[in-house]
Amino acid sequence: MAKFNVPSRGEVSASNQTIFDNLEKGLGFVPNLYAYYAKNDTALADYLALQNRKSTLSAKEREIVNLVVSEYNGCRYCQSAHTLIGKMNGLSEDQVLEVRGGTATFNEKLHALAVFTLSTISNRGRATEEAKNLFFEAGYTEANMIDVVIVIGDKVISNFIHNLASFEIDFPLAPALESVNA
Repeated sequence: MAKFNVPSRGEVSASNQTIFDNLEKGLGFVPNLYAYYAKNDTALADYLALQNRKSTLSAKEREIVNLVVSEYNGCRYCQSAHTLIGKMNGLSEDQVLEVRGGTATFNEKLHALAVFTLSTISNRGRATEEAKNLFFEAGYTEANMIDVVIVIGDKVISNFIHNLASFEIDFPLAPALESVNA
């Protein structure tokens, strides 16, 4: 079985070392996912630019998308990171778990977003008419739809990287939905 290691600061390019320093200052640590991107000279900067782009979606709405997609793709790293970030953006533990399952019955608009996101990812961009109607009836726009797809793409990238490399999860481990629902 292939073994993938997260590089240390000294093992990455000078430009990535600068990004590591900035992450250390801003977050207090360099998450393993970000460090892993630094194995490629441009991937970390490119990924952070995508992740930090301006959006029509609020931080909480982006977390709804991140949680749904990470659950669908079975990425324990991103489930764990976005459970923590979702809570930082006002979601309770129970709400995070519900969202990971593709619903948000605690808020009509966020529910429409969760349903639309799950339908979009599970149907490879061909969300059901019902999911699209629910999304637009909740007040979302075509500009919002574009941003949802961009956030889905962002999360698919990181989900796939972790699912391929399986490096250590450096966030509190999110419970598996099966154990919660059992």
